[in-house]
Amino acid sequence: MARNILVVAEVRNGQLRPVSFECIAAGRAIAEGGSVTAVLLSQADVDGSELIARGADRVVLVKGEHLKEYTPDGWLSALQQVYLAEKADVVLMGHTGIGRDLLPRFAMRNAAGMISDAIAVKLEGGQVVFTRPIYAGKAYVTQIVTEGLIVATIRPNNVAALEADAGRSGDVVQSEAAPVDLRTVVKEVVRQAATGVDLTAAKIVVAGGRGVKSAEGFKPLYELAEVLGAAVGASRAAADAGFCDYALQIGQTGKTVTPDLYIACGISGAIQHLAGMSASKVIVAINKDPEAPIFKVADYGIVGDLFEVVPLLTREFKALLG
Repeated sequence: MARNILVVAEVRNGQLRPVSFECIAAGRAIAEGGSVTAVLLSQADVDGSELIARGADRVVLVKGEHLKEYTPDGWLSALQQVYLAEKADVVLMGHTGIGRDLLPRFAMRNAAGMISDAIAVKLEGGQVVFTRPIYAGKAYVTQIVTEGLIVATIRPNNVAALEADAGRSGDVVQSEAAPVDLRTVVKEVVRQAATGVDLTAAKIVVAGGRGVKSAEGFKPLYELAEVLGAAVGASRAAADAGFCDYALQIGQTGKTVTPDLYIACGISGAIQHLAGMSASKVIVAINKDPEAPIFKVADYGIVGDLFEVVPLLTREFKALLG
């Protein structure tokens, strides 16, 4: 059964987010001869060629003054407009802050089946089967939408993006969003100071817990992260203690990360924190307490003082990568 796939792409800091390419790859895997269309709803200066190179057959660039910043009303109206025009069977988006807000609203408007936070997508017996974690990552379920439109968000770093092929060709069309009466208007956006690497999309994360002892205690973690090109995260205990901003918090009430390498420094391993990082591909734990629960999920454990171990790792990685 050929399916038309609509992927809602996102831009962050002027660049397409990698999860958009991962959604395109997921779409290609289930299209069965149908088409994959990427739609960009923001006012970002993107020409669409990278989305074509990553597997999209067609790109729709929707323009509209009310799309400059995300608002549920504005983006939902624009997405509905494109969906009706493209006659999509499946709508995919990254499980990002906007994706988690926008796609459930879109699914409800269209009485569609909604799968949230999928980590795998495949075809099985002619059906699109999604896998997603439950119970804070302690178990996984497979789910299908039995009829009608399929809407799903894909967790970043879980579906391999297709290699860019500059030789691919496809249509890039411009579209003007219809006017809409917004119930909320964004007056100003105050962004946190950027650390350079998007935590939710980072391939390597260096995270600190209460064991860093102070805000100053994050300094060696930032130094290691800089050498590795990693993002810095934190446990809720570290954020609650005022050692860092809550924007860094990883866990059940914070961000979910699935990097290739997760280095936990001075993190005990509370279940709420594990819910946000236990799907990391390789976990390295550094903790003075050999009984810390984090060691039960770690692939490699270092029992020691993070203020001695982390600088040593930084020096060794500098020597290796320099």
